[in-house]
Amino acid sequence: MPRVAFVIGDYPPDELEKRRDAALRYASADLEIGILRVPARPFDGLTPAEIQAASGLFHDSFREAERLGYDAVVPLGMLDLGVEGGRSAVDIPVIGPLQATLHVAAQVGERFGVVCYHPSAFARHRAQCVALGMEQFIAGRRASGVYLQHIADNKDRMVESFVRAARELIDVDGADVIIPQGITQCPVQIDPAWLTRELGVPVVEGIGAPLKMAGLLASLGLKQSRVRWQKAGSQPK
Repeated sequence: MPRVAFVIGDYPPDELEKRRDAALRYASADLEIGILRVPARPFDGLTPAEIQAASGLFHDSFREAERLGYDAVVPLGMLDLGVEGGRSAVDIPVIGPLQATLHVAAQVGERFGVVCYHPSAFARHRAQCVALGMEQFIAGRRASGVYLQHIADNKDRMVESFVRAARELIDVDGADVIIPQGITQCPVQIDPAWLTRELGVPVVEGIGAPLKMAGLLASLGLKQSRVRWQKAGSQPK
C-alpha cells in the first residue's frame, strides 16, 4: 500500500484540522496518507517573494517525508510550493496539486472553468497555467469574491457566490469541468461530490487529485526523471 505524505503549512488550529480532515478522507485500503507540518504560513496570503522564500521550507519537509519512508509527497495548496526544486531534492515523487488537478481535469473534459478566491489571483493562476503548458484548456476564470481568511465566517455566502460563478463559467464560457482554484473553497468547505451534482459537470479539486495521483505513481514505481530534474549534488552524465 503506497504511503503518501501531505505537507501542511502553519494554520490556526481549527483551520489546520479542516485541512487535515479533508486530506484524510482520501485514505483507503489502497492508500495511506500521513500529515507532515512545515513552518510556512499561506493562510495569511503569499506574495511572489514569499512564495519563493517558502520553497526551502517545503524542500526540508519533502526530505523528511523521504526519511520517514513515505513513497510520495504532496504539498498543500494550488501554488505547488517547493515542487520544482523538490523534485531534485528527493527520490520519491513530488506531486504539484495544481499540475495534478489540470492533468486529471484533461481526462474528463477539455474546457476548464476556474473559480479563484478573488480576481487578484487571476494573473498568478494564468502564469502558472502558461508555465505548465495548460493555458489552452482554460475556458475562463471567475472569483467567489471571498478572501481565504474570511471563508470560515462567510461559508454560506462563499458557497452561493462560488456556485454562481461556476454556472457562469459553464453557461457563458462553455466550461465542461470546474476547478476550484483554492482548496479552502473545495474540498475544505464545499463537498466536491455535492458540487458535481449541483453543477452537472466534473469538479476536480486540489487535494483529492494530487493525493490519488501520488498513490498511483508510487504504485507504478514511477518518479521524476533525472534527465529533467537532476539530483541535488550530482553531475550530469
